[in-house]
Amino acid sequence: MRLIPVLLATAALAAIPAGYSHWTKEQMDERAKGLPAKMGKVRVATEALGGWGNHSMSLVHREGPGEAELHETQSDIMFIRGGEASIIVGGTIPDAHHTSAHEVRGASIQGGEKQVLHPGDALHIPPHTPHQMIIEPGQKLDYYAVKVDVK
Repeated sequence: MRLIPVLLATAALAAIPAGYSHWTKEQMDERAKGLPAKMGKVRVATEALGGWGNHSMSLVHREGPGEAELHETQSDIMFIRGGEASIIVGGTIPDAHHTSAHEVRGASIQGGEKQVLHPGDALHIPPHTPHQMIIEPGQKLDYYAVKVDVK
């Protein structure tokens, strides 16, 4: 009987903490298989993996270029899983307009720097930084996107 409290205390210490998440490569690959079927006319699909207070994480699949965008209160962190693409960062969005609170979009970026993205690359895009994914016809890009609120 004296052993039961010790076993219960040990089990409580070994429990996974609230908010912890872990996905294996196989689990992520399986989830990614369904993304192409979810794409709309802008040729992008996302699957939310979760949200934890000031940040969230998604799995993203693109087969077409994105709009120019700028987040006023969030940083983007991206980890490229596979595919081929480029990103334009910096510069200005000439026809910028708010699409929702703190989110700015436009057709293109002027004066930014184009960088080629490769599997294994990681990106950090701070708030107020114009950026745009460029995907050439026939190409695709798969990545993890982490959004961090920086209010």
